[in-house]
Amino acid sequence: MYQTLVEAILGYAKKTPEKYAVCFRSKSITYRELKQSIETAAVNLKEYGIKRGDRILLTAVSKPEYVIGICAVQYIGGVSVPIDKNARRESIFLIAETVEPVLFLTDTQEAGEQVKTLSLKKLSVQQKEEVLSYQLPDENDMLELLFTTGTTGKSKGAILTRKCIAANMQNTWHGIGMKKEDVVLLPLPLNHSFGMRVMRSTLYIGATVVLQNGFAFAKELEKNILEFSCTALAAVPASIEVILGQMQEKASEILGKLRYIEISAGSLSMKLRKKLPDMLPNTEIYNTWGSTETGGAVFLNISKNPEKIGSIGKPLESIQFKILDSDYNKTVEYPDNRQIGRMTLKGEMQMAGYYHMPEQTKAAILDGWLITNDLVYTDSDGYIYMLGRADDIINVGGEKVSPVEVETVALEYEGIRECTCIGVEDKTGVLGQIPILYIVPSASYQKEACIQFLAGHMEKYKIPQKLLLLEELPKNQMKKLDRKALYQKWEKMGETELLNPVMQNILNRRSIRHFKEQDISEDILAMIIKAGIYAPSGHNLQTWRFTVIKNTQKIFQLKQILQKTAKEKNVYVYGFENPRCLVLVSNDRRNPDGIQDASCAAQNIMLAAYSYGIGSVWLNPLMTICDEPKIRELLNSYLIPSEHIVWAAIALGYPIEEGRMLAKKIDVVQYII
Repeated sequence: MYQTLVEAILGYAKKTPEKYAVCFRSKSITYRELKQSIETAAVNLKEYGIKRGDRILLTAVSKPEYVIGICAVQYIGGVSVPIDKNARRESIFLIAETVEPVLFLTDTQEAGEQVKTLSLKKLSVQQKEEVLSYQLPDENDMLELLFTTGTTGKSKGAILTRKCIAANMQNTWHGIGMKKEDVVLLPLPLNHSFGMRVMRSTLYIGATVVLQNGFAFAKELEKNILEFSCTALAAVPASIEVILGQMQEKASEILGKLRYIEISAGSLSMKLRKKLPDMLPNTEIYNTWGSTETGGAVFLNISKNPEKIGSIGKPLESIQFKILDSDYNKTVEYPDNRQIGRMTLKGEMQMAGYYHMPEQTKAAILDGWLITNDLVYTDSDGYIYMLGRADDIINVGGEKVSPVEVETVALEYEGIRECTCIGVEDKTGVLGQIPILYIVPSASYQKEACIQFLAGHMEKYKIPQKLLLLEELPKNQMKKLDRKALYQKWEKMGETELLNPVMQNILNRRSIRHFKEQDISEDILAMIIKAGIYAPSGHNLQTWRFTVIKNTQKIFQLKQILQKTAKEKNVYVYGFENPRCLVLVSNDRRNPDGIQDASCAAQNIMLAAYSYGIGSVWLNPLMTICDEPKIRELLNSYLIPSEHIVWAAIALGYPIEEGRMLAKKIDVVQYII
């Protein structure tokens, strides 16, 4: 088999020259074109004075030019150093200071005046007649410096050699069972170990990789799966949650087209481990443990091993595994007595060390074994079970509590979407530490019910003594939990909750379009409408009108006329099914604040409905076509004044399922200090 990624691409350029290697939106390049681009870029780098062993920074954009750049650097014997495309200047400067690069291939970033830049986008544009011969590096030559994106301490540059990367590619290939016919969708950051190893492995076996810039919008994911006939997807656990939330009922259809989904960079929750195989019976679900220092090393096919659903899997045969005690000086006997220790691995896939960090390297590699900070135990079949990071274990009066075990139980409660357990100081001085639980609640969360659930499912000393609500858990670039940020939040805020009931209501409300056949009580409906009446009104004119339609036949009649008229007038109407009532919020067209007043009232109504567990959706085509004769005739029958414009129609009912979690723009706020 090929010994480097570059060698593999050169080989496939001869074997399958017209097969697509890398796809991104409307741009797809074949193995022949990829080879030519790499060779052109390599000549340009040589002309720029790059020589063997030189470190070169690259902005890790999810585009073909990044793949070309990485390979071109290694083609001429350089060392590629990927940089997060969203990295702050300070972070880039620190990495540049550490590795002393001779060049930065980028179109958007800078690494200080002392580092020259060259356009990554233009690196291979101008074809060259000269072709450099590719020289296979020695097995211990450094090819990449991959900086950790962890949440503990200073980022470290893992030295990846030719031997290490080759083993890494083969481990992913065999651990997942990748095939050369696969088309792998890769919406992951390409400066991260997971994204890099999937990209490398896909091209290493001659398959096709489809690049995508993140998971924010499920529509793009769906488009790529269908357009490129993708057979595989690489994802992180948090992104799977987002995808399922946005796709809703289409998730089974779209994701079911895939042969497999590999999930890494964090453990998949027990809920999803159970849900995904049932939802996608023809798609194999893999959960992989890996790190920047090892690449993918422990694999579990969840679909084929339901009895090991709580495990992180088994290491591959090429990887040695043992458990060490806290003193690192002996092997813990296992598995029958479930003794716990640090997971320790050995194999060609492991890094050579941390760049210019001898002390950290010495602490990480002992007698050739890579010591992780993960506490684990194994069962009688050799499957590994994760208890969490060693420094996250909570000491409750001498009893050891694993945050992972607490979280696993808590996530079984239906009112919790996400949660994290940490240990904090017991201010009474009795227990030393106590566990607390940060919770991202779902619509059905009830604090007392949650407390009762936890008390009934775990030992008393493990029960979190504080339950604190958050809008979302802090995560790093890979959507991996940042526990350190939670410890800092506790130190800064203690038990103070930003997510009070009002904010919880605002942040959790979703649009609902499908409703149960369950009536809303008169008293609750009256309170919901009262919330609209109590909305602010410009100059306190209160010229609005609230028309509540409860007759399902009349709702259906309005829907039919609305859809027919909207189609004639080229106005788009989003659907809704089976609401128990429809609230029309109208206002006098002579009131210049009418639309604002109606909007405030509509928002109040939807938030009030949500507080009672009732779903809602705002339908706004009536504001455009309410004066069309057939519609106005119907509105007149509802006694809505002819001078009124219906600014909002709100469908209400008990939801069949939770609404979609849509991505929110975060770059729309500007603080003027």
